[in-house]
Amino acid sequence: MLVVGELLNASRKAVKTAIMNQDAPCVAELARSQAEAGAHYIDVNAGVFLDREPQYLAWLVQVVQEAVDLPCALDSPNPKAMEAAMEVHQGTPMINSISLEKDRWETLLPLAAHNQCKVVALCTSDEGMPKTREQRVAIAEKMIDGLLAQGVKAENIYVDPLVQPIATDVSFGTQFLLAMEDILSRFPGVHTMCGLSNISFGLPARQMLNRTFMALAIGRGLDGAIINPLDREMMAVIAASEALVGKDCFCMNYIRAYRAGALENQTD
Repeated sequence: MLVVGELLNASRKAVKTAIMNQDAPCVAELARSQAEAGAHYIDVNAGVFLDREPQYLAWLVQVVQEAVDLPCALDSPNPKAMEAAMEVHQGTPMINSISLEKDRWETLLPLAAHNQCKVVALCTSDEGMPKTREQRVAIAEKMIDGLLAQGVKAENIYVDPLVQPIATDVSFGTQFLLAMEDILSRFPGVHTMCGLSNISFGLPARQMLNRTFMALAIGRGLDGAIINPLDREMMAVIAASEALVGKDCFCMNYIRAYRAGALENQTD
């Protein structure tokens, strides 16, 4: 499971304040804590600042990479901000995210192709957010074909079939899972990704729903997620689920997690 740590997002009040104050120690600590918890990429987002987003996104990248030896997921639809962040990024970043919305597609596709990044391909278009399995797969097919045609490798494509809240439509969870299965079967080598917490929006006990949905999604093939890696119970669910579905050779990741004390409330 490719874990993208989601906490350095300017929509969070503490992060917004840290960016405004150029509080590098605060940003660095958030990066370190996510890396130590098991994140493979650190998502960086400065989208609330609009005109200053390029400057702030590049600053976030520099602070994060001075603190941890990890790449960043560059979370912006703004090509100027993306370019500024890529100029200072060490190694290969992830673009989070491209979509089939015309402006976003036309501006970010060249950046993805030129830099050979990992790319989150979010299943939305100018027609809006998909509701059904078939709509998700149709958008995914167009994006995958377009990315491949521009030289982006299949293994660098992470399709996000778009998690939507089941409080709005009880079928949204199932439609996501079925679409993910279809995408993985039709496009060998392509990966899947999601921002999972939307599934529980508007409902009580959200963490329980999120963790349960994670287990279901891993069972259907999910191999990347944008999550809070400091949620120890969620990370434990990932370790257990991957062992149970045969994605953890000899259960070594599960055993390492157990020995590190990362599996909560375990019994022998």
